[in-house]
Amino acid sequence: MTIRRNGSVWLSLWVALAALGTWGAPLWAATPMEQVKVTGDRVMEILRNPSLKGEDNKSARRDQLRQAILPRFDFTEMAKRSLGSHWNRNPQKQREFVSVFSRLLEDGYADQIEAANGDQIVYLKERKENNGAEVATKVISPKGEDTSINYKLHLVGKEWKVYDVVVENISLVNNYRSQFDRALATASIEELIRKMKDKKLERSS
Repeated sequence: MTIRRNGSVWLSLWVALAALGTWGAPLWAATPMEQVKVTGDRVMEILRNPSLKGEDNKSARRDQLRQAILPRFDFTEMAKRSLGSHWNRNPQKQREFVSVFSRLLEDGYADQIEAANGDQIVYLKERKENNGAEVATKVISPKGEDTSINYKLHLVGKEWKVYDVVVENISLVNNYRSQFDRALATASIEELIRKMKDKKLERSS
């Protein structure tokens, strides 16, 4: 896996995910790229707002970031794809798994996204087919380092929602699926969920 910035691919990944939030705009009339850009701009606006900077404003800043980011995720679809063939084998645990998986992702971004204050998002191209779409972007750091990021979305009702993020050709969903497959080769779904709750699962590999 390509890693930048002190060995942390999570910074690039969560900057990418931040660009997929929503901020109350009439996005149902927009293309996938337009939705990504509107909400990506809003996230960067929050990060650059002087009144939200500093430790004293951490709670308010993160509340605004969550409002911008979380509604754009289809956590159920992400969890289903990440669990792969194990999803249908454990129907009684699906709801709990989605809840824990969502929390794992949310906790992962919290510190990393705030480090992206000086980054710039460049929107490159969009490919849409039926109810699926892919938006290609790159994130440029203040030092000029760039990271390619593709958003995979599908249409849910009238909104485009993310079900995977690909950073430097590494899929978030595929990365988690590999970890879950390894874990479930020797453990039960209950044990996997317990590890996720304890945050003992690797965040990247």
